[in-house]
Amino acid sequence: MTMAVTMNVDPAPVRLGPGPDGNPPAHITVRGLHKQFNDTVIYENFDLDIPRGKFISIFGPNGCGKSTLINLISGLIPIDSGDVRFGGKTLAETKIGYVFQNYREALFPWMTAFENIVYALLLRKVARPEAEERVHRLVTHLGVKIDLKLFPYMMSGGQQQLVSIMRALIIEPEVLFLDEPFSALDYEMTLFMREQLQRIFEETGTTMVLVSHDLEEAVYLADYVLLLTRRPGNIASYPLVDIPRPRNDATLANKDFVLLKASCLETFQREVRRG
Repeated sequence: MTMAVTMNVDPAPVRLGPGPDGNPPAHITVRGLHKQFNDTVIYENFDLDIPRGKFISIFGPNGCGKSTLINLISGLIPIDSGDVRFGGKTLAETKIGYVFQNYREALFPWMTAFENIVYALLLRKVARPEAEERVHRLVTHLGVKIDLKLFPYMMSGGQQQLVSIMRALIIEPEVLFLDEPFSALDYEMTLFMREQLQRIFEETGTTMVLVSHDLEEAVYLADYVLLLTRRPGNIASYPLVDIPRPRNDATLANKDFVLLKASCLETFQREVRRG
């Protein structure tokens, strides 16, 4: 028996309070966001609410501003105008984790994999013995079987990205941003990390925001799929993925999953044709 898929085709964002529709309160609130590069407007008067403790996937046409959006929200690039809050707090008051697509630039090449991970805790004034113990616990919990005494240049691209993901997780962030984190991984490692990420999400309840170029992945992992229009970016659709967790291979053949994926694909193709 399958679960019903609830489609929120209204481009308005998920609302702030637990109103009559039962939506959870927003964790990330974006209001009036504006950003442009030279004469190109990326976002103009853009509003978005991301519910607390939910997994959001961002998907849309090439060049629509998917990565730019999470970079703006996370403070990696400055906004031109607008306001971003995390449960009413500023970015400076919020513990943020970020996994970059370009793992080669994300890791310190002069540090071993272990030191790259532990550094995130030392930077936050965690005592080294405690920091090292937390890294060992995370490694054991994830079942990671790579040699963390190696330097990044001695590791495969997939192994380097796995270290980047672990470094983001070790600080136990309130919000975890992931910019196409599996793009450097082979298929076997991608499947493994999807399952690990899903398990971590279920266990921690961390608000997660994933940029993906893979629609099946975006729907599979998400509670909500944020489908963006072409520039200037707006919300084309924000469907709820009402499919039970944990999800597995059988989920991919679930009738509701297939229907929702098809609906998202239709929205995506409509936006591509607009170009």
